Amino acid sequence: MKKQSEIIKSLTAQELAFHVYSTQFVLLTISILLGIFLFDSVREVFELFRWNTRFVLLGITMGSVVVLLDIGLMKLLPEKYYDDGGINEKIFKNRTILEILFFAITIAICEELLFRGIIQTHTNWIVGSIIFALIHIRYWGHWYLIVNILLLSLLISGLYEWTDQSLLAVMFMHFIIDFLLGIVVRENAKKALKEGMNHEN
Repeated sequence: MKKQSEIIKSLTAQELAFHVYSTQFVLLTISILLGIFLFDSVREVFELFRWNTRFVLLGITMGSVVVLLDIGLMKLLPEKYYDDGGINEKIFKNRTILEILFFAITIAICEELLFRGIIQTHTNWIVGSIIFALIHIRYWGHWYLIVNILLLSLLISGLYEWTDQSLLAVMFMHFIIDFLLGIVVRENAKKALKEGMNHEN
């Protein structure tokens, strides 16, 4: 069985992007199917999307803090701690800001709708957090990454409870994290490429 890193090297950025969008489509489909059986009315679903400026701003703030903390840890810890097999770098390094924006919006909506809006609403925040972490299979090969994603999931789930199950709050938090870190990965990849070219010269 091929190692994940070897499989990643054999895939193009377009193939990886297709895989990401396909996964999100599957999650969205599961959300719709589960929602039909678990919610008594469409009104209950829309209630999760109610707007609350304070909650949304809290989500944006918490997302920004997570990004700043992650950037700080990236500088302090060895590179191997953030080695996901090259997936993120391959996906983001040649993407435009607009493409990263669309990636982040799609992932935030589809994942939070399922894991918080459907699963956590009908179970509890521990179950929602664990399933969220388990679905991110690319992090399983490294203890630090799986702990990282589990703690992040618990934080997002906690926000969902603290904001009286505001789905928009956690969607904005998730979006901010994915969007800003996507840009960080993109810029770091460009910087590494430029430094490599300078060394060759």
